[in-house]
Amino acid sequence: MNEQLHVHSAKCRYSCDIHRGEHPYSCEVCSRSFSKKSRPIHQCLHIGERPYVCEVCNKAFSQQSSLVRHQRIHSGERPYTCGLCNKAFSRQSHLISHQHIHSDERPYTCGLCNKEFSQQSYLIKHQRRHSGERPYTCDVCNKAFSDKSHLIRHRRLHSGERPYTCVVCNKAFSDKSSLIIHQRIHSGEHPYTCGLCNKTFSYQSHLIRHQHIHSDERPYTCGVCNKAFSQQSHLIKHQRRHSDECPYTCDVCNKAFSDKSHLIRHRRIHSGERPYTCVVCNKAFSDKSSLITHQRIHSGIHPYTCGLCNKAFSRKFHLIRHQRIHSDERPYTYGVCNKAFSCQSSDNTSAQA
Repeated sequence: MNEQLHVHSAKCRYSCDIHRGEHPYSCEVCSRSFSKKSRPIHQCLHIGERPYVCEVCNKAFSQQSSLVRHQRIHSGERPYTCGLCNKAFSRQSHLISHQHIHSDERPYTCGLCNKEFSQQSYLIKHQRRHSGERPYTCDVCNKAFSDKSHLIRHRRLHSGERPYTCVVCNKAFSDKSSLIIHQRIHSGEHPYTCGLCNKTFSYQSHLIRHQHIHSDERPYTCGVCNKAFSQQSHLIKHQRRHSDECPYTCDVCNKAFSDKSHLIRHRRIHSGERPYTCVVCNKAFSDKSSLITHQRIHSGIHPYTCGLCNKAFSRKFHLIRHQRIHSDERPYTYGVCNKAFSCQSSDNTSAQA
């Protein structure tokens, strides 16, 4: 009976501490105070202890609640649901953030640019753009970030962790946004539409790049040959032609490339990956352009037309080869007798351009 009274008394004291706002327990390291005896859990942050380990990926956590939240990445569990649109979330904080979409309430205003936000945390993140503050630093390479989520995502570069996996091809990714973008390869989804010509794209960056076609604006100019470009990234890629710079190297065969996309496509030669599949005959390809070219077999589309005789072709190089009939160009020469040809074929395999 005495033991039960002691437990009941302790619970009462704890309840009273909560209502009075008292925090009688303090951390000896950082002096942070607590309303209950959660000090040992908090002190794990200082000593680096991580006793709670994920059975799927072996990632360790200092608190059990953090482990439970992490495990939802693997299970796909989303226990928090919006009562208005039924959208589900893995974290309660994400649900609370989402609910402001329905209310349109934006009570927090930036004092510098008057931009309004639905949450104070969004305002704080935004203000770092003005101040240049980067309070989150990687303990491996000392790179600093303005947002904690950016630091978490960056750390996976060092750890190699890829917790987000495609259910179709089992390819793994370090962040959820990369997985969502990748899944569009399988679904064929193109959520970004050009407002001028209604052309659709799977990537927002591709839409932005496409829109420069309509404006004809080319503000970036090469200092060597004066060629102008609509995007700075295109200018940087072009300049490598003059410098012969090839900063992207294959870790299997050491072949170097001037463009990162060329390296990604090349790596599929080693891995055998063919992520682009024809929906008609299920033939798979390592790059999207090969799939598009192949699909013309089924659709009968011939987008390349000769300006002289209007003959149409499904491939650009077929048009180029055809145009030599009109120009009488013969760029291939047979090394033995110097006879010239308009195209290279099995009959003149020794021909050189």
